[in-house]
Amino acid sequence: MGSLDVDQSSWKRVAWMLAGVDRRHTAVEHGGECLSMVEGEVHYYEFVLAEKNFTKLCNTTRMLVVNGSIPGPVIRVHKGDTVYVNVHNQGYYGVTIHWHGVKQPRNPWSDDPEYVTQCPIEPGSNFTYEVIFSTEEGTLWWHAHSDWTRAYVHGAIVILPAIGTTYPFSKPDDEDIIILGSLYSGNLKAEYDYDLIYGADLPHSIGYTINGEPGDLCPCSKETTYRRVVDHGKTYLLRLVNSIVAADMFFAIAEHNLTIVGMDANYIKPITTSYIMISPGQAMDILLIANQTLGHYYIAARQFWSLGLEVTNFDQVNVTAIIEYRGNYTIPLSPSFPSTLPAYKDLLAAIKFSNLFRSLASKDHPVNVPLNITTRMNISGVYTTNFPDQPLNYYNFIADELPITLANTDLGSKVKVLNYNEAVEVVFQDRHMTWGMAAVFIVKNGGTAETSIRKPPPHLPPCNVPLESGVQNNDGPDGKENQTIFIEMD
Repeated sequence: MGSLDVDQSSWKRVAWMLAGVDRRHTAVEHGGECLSMVEGEVHYYEFVLAEKNFTKLCNTTRMLVVNGSIPGPVIRVHKGDTVYVNVHNQGYYGVTIHWHGVKQPRNPWSDDPEYVTQCPIEPGSNFTYEVIFSTEEGTLWWHAHSDWTRAYVHGAIVILPAIGTTYPFSKPDDEDIIILGSLYSGNLKAEYDYDLIYGADLPHSIGYTINGEPGDLCPCSKETTYRRVVDHGKTYLLRLVNSIVAADMFFAIAEHNLTIVGMDANYIKPITTSYIMISPGQAMDILLIANQTLGHYYIAARQFWSLGLEVTNFDQVNVTAIIEYRGNYTIPLSPSFPSTLPAYKDLLAAIKFSNLFRSLASKDHPVNVPLNITTRMNISGVYTTNFPDQPLNYYNFIADELPITLANTDLGSKVKVLNYNEAVEVVFQDRHMTWGMAAVFIVKNGGTAETSIRKPPPHLPPCNVPLESGVQNNDGPDGKENQTIFIEMD
C-alpha cells in the first residue's frame, strides 16, 4: 500500500472533513518569518501496522512494522504539499507516528508526541494524520513516537523542490535512499518495559542495518546485502537517514568523496569530505559522483562511541552495503572497504566533522535567525518540578560522572508559557534519558486566526488511561487562548 491517486476528489473531501481542514490559502508567522501556505498537491497514504517475522543475523524475530517492511514506505512530496496518512494499528499495543522535522504550522494535533498532543492509536483502530509541509525541502523521516517502537517503525520523507523551482545545485542524474537502522534480540518492547520498571540498563543493539540489511560482513547476511548499481560519470543524490535509536554513526564509501548539500530539509553550503558523522534522527542530502574505476565498493558505517575509552560493551558491528558499477569488468573477490572510515572512538574526527557546517543563506534559501532574545532558558536535565529557567545546582555539566550528592530529576508535568512571537534561547547541556519527549512549551495565540492554533479535530484517538491533559484550550492569565507548540527533544 502506498500513495493513492491525488485526483480522487471523494478521498479529498473525506480526509478534509475528518481533519477539519480549511484548504483556503493561509499564511502563518513563524519566529518573525512568514510561512506561506499556498495550496499544493494533496497525497494519500495507507499505513498498516502489524507484526511480522524477520530473519536477521541467523535469528528470527517478530517485529511491529508498517506495510510489512523495514524500512517502511517512502513519503514523496513537493515543498508546500499536504499529506494524509491513514494509520491502521493491527499490533497489540498503542502507537503514534511522528513526522520528524516537519514544522506543522498551527497543527500540533498531527505531530504525535504520545500523551501530549494525542493518545496512542489503540489496537484495532485507525487515525488519519494531516501532515502540512511548509518551508521544508530535502530529506526528513517519519517514525513511531511510542517508546522504542521507532527502531522498526520508520521510513523516509522526500521533499522535492516546489513545482517550477529546482535544487540550488546541479540536478543529479538519479537518487537513492539509505536508512541506517538497528537490530535487537528478542522482544524489544518487553525488554524496554522491563528495564524501565526495574532500572536496568536499556537494550543494546546486536547489529546495524542499511535499508534493513546488516551487510555481508555479518553472519547469514551475504545474500540480502543492499546493493546499488551506478553508471560511471553520473551524479547521485543520496538521501541518508539515521533511524538508529541512540547511536552517532560514522559513514563512508570506499574511494569516493561525498558532498553534503543539505541536512534536515535545509540546504547548507556544500561540504566535500571523505567521511561523515550522522546523529540519531538526522537526515542528510549527499552528492556522490561515480568517478572511480569500474568495480565494487563498500558503503560502510560504524558507531562513534564517546563515553570513555575503558567502555567496550557497545555495538561494534560494521554495517555494509555495496556500490556496483555497471559495465564489463572482472568482479572482485571482495569489494574495497573505505579506509577513511574513522575508528569507533575517534573523537577528533567527530569534532572536525561537526565544525564544517554552515547554512546556505542564499537569496532563494535565506536563514532568519532571531537576534533579539526576549527569553533565555538553560536546560541541563537538573530541575525540580517548577521548571525554573536556570538550574538550581551548578556543577561540571560535561564531566563523565555526575556529583554523588546530585539528586535525580523528578518526573513532572510543568511547562514553560511563552508569548506569541517570542525569540527563545535554550541552552542544551546534557541528556540523561531515553531518546524522546522531554519538554513542552505552551505558546499563546497571536492576534489573528492565522497566528493561532487550529482547533483539535474531532477524531483524535481516545485516551483510555487517566491523564490530565496539558493541551486543553485553557485561556492564559491575559485572557488569550494558549497555543501549544510541542518541542520534542530527539
